Amino acid sequence: MIEFAKETLSLLPFLFVTYLVLEAVEAHAGGALEKMLERARSIGPLAGAAAGAIPQCGVSAAAASLYAGGVVTVGTLVAVFLSTSDELLPVLVSKQVPAALMVKIVALKVVAAIVVGFSLNAVLAFARHMRRHVEVHELCEHSRCGCSEHKGILVPALIHTAEIFAFIVVVSGAIELAMHFWGEDCLQTLRLNTPVFGEFVAGLLGLVPNCAVSVAGAELYCKGAMSAGALMASSFTGSGLGLLVLFRTNRNLRENLSILAFVYFSGVALGWLTGFLFD
Repeated sequence: MIEFAKETLSLLPFLFVTYLVLEAVEAHAGGALEKMLERARSIGPLAGAAAGAIPQCGVSAAAASLYAGGVVTVGTLVAVFLSTSDELLPVLVSKQVPAALMVKIVALKVVAAIVVGFSLNAVLAFARHMRRHVEVHELCEHSRCGCSEHKGILVPALIHTAEIFAFIVVVSGAIELAMHFWGEDCLQTLRLNTPVFGEFVAGLLGLVPNCAVSVAGAELYCKGAMSAGALMASSFTGSGLGLLVLFRTNRNLRENLSILAFVYFSGVALGWLTGFLFD
């Protein structure tokens, strides 16, 4: 539980900065900051994949909020989700896994995230389904936080941060307790070494918004109870708290479910493909 507390508290700076940016964009609509962010959208998947590689689930949570606020594209969001490794790398380091293997995992995740992110943006732009810009006030309407009653950007950013943080603590805390009581022993019964089936199951496990799952997955891989393909599948779909924040901040449920399904199936496919590179 101590690790859970540390991990959760580390989200606060990411969330606060994210909502500060969103409030600044809203307060100065059409200004230099919004124009700069609009120009940056074209290289979003590249930046998103690089940022997601940082072993910290706060990046994916921030990306989800930025997407809900219309600042980043869906390709950028998916790139962040696919490249996020959560607690995988720290556990592998603690198990003294060869550095070459960890570099391979990160490189595969980042390259795949970049390719998928740009491809998704291109397909949606061609089909004219690229998401419209969403104003920050729509986030306020969704959460009913009442922050629009305050002047400036600091207080509204603090209100949004506190609201999302409380939501994360409640939901992720419940999952943490479940993992504490059933955890790794339960996961060992899921046949994560079975070809194809293992990737599909591991992909589902990766969707669970809690770092305890990625920790357990890394432990099982080091013990030989999880295949390389399953490890990669769970890592590709393991977007930390990103999906949890997305469902809380983005009011379009159909859109959220589509993103979740895309991350899952692309993560499973990428896990199966990249797993062969470890044999």
